[in-house]
Amino acid sequence: MVKASLFKALLVSSLIGLGGCASYDQFRYVTEEFEIPSKVFNADYPQTWQAVLQIMARYDLELKNQEAGVIKTRWIDNTLEVNFADSFGGNDAVKAARFKLIINVVKGFRGDGEVSKVTIFKRQLVEQDFLQGWKVKPTDGILEQSLLYRVERLLSIDKKLKKIEKEKAKELEASF
Repeated sequence: MVKASLFKALLVSSLIGLGGCASYDQFRYVTEEFEIPSKVFNADYPQTWQAVLQIMARYDLELKNQEAGVIKTRWIDNTLEVNFADSFGGNDAVKAARFKLIINVVKGFRGDGEVSKVTIFKRQLVEQDFLQGWKVKPTDGILEQSLLYRVERLLSIDKKLKKIEKEKAKELEASF
């Protein structure tokens, strides 16, 4: 009993001492404006995992763990894309920009059928000059949504191909 209350007091004091409000302000946009893009697919886990791997084949992967359902890319330089997108705005050009994708695939059930949920998080860092260092920049969500759309299309095509194969197998069975 004493250990539990001591642990709680230590936990609360360490949270207040370490983080405080300063660290919250740095990541406030995550809670207020940003919703991590995710989508639930009516497909089993292995099928969804393979579709995600096909989509992510063009990226340099740092981690690929099917048991945990996690895929992480290495840092990808996108300085040209960020400067082009901001060229018509009021912002100055950035010295460097890079991003990393973290993708989670989770198995679930809806009714009696298996479903899979894919969540994509993009961490964008921008460096204006070497004195300021890297700063976190909120993503616009376009890349994440397009990757989810591609996964959906792959799963849809795979489902249609399986349906055609079943129909052909029935036709061969009936003619035999």
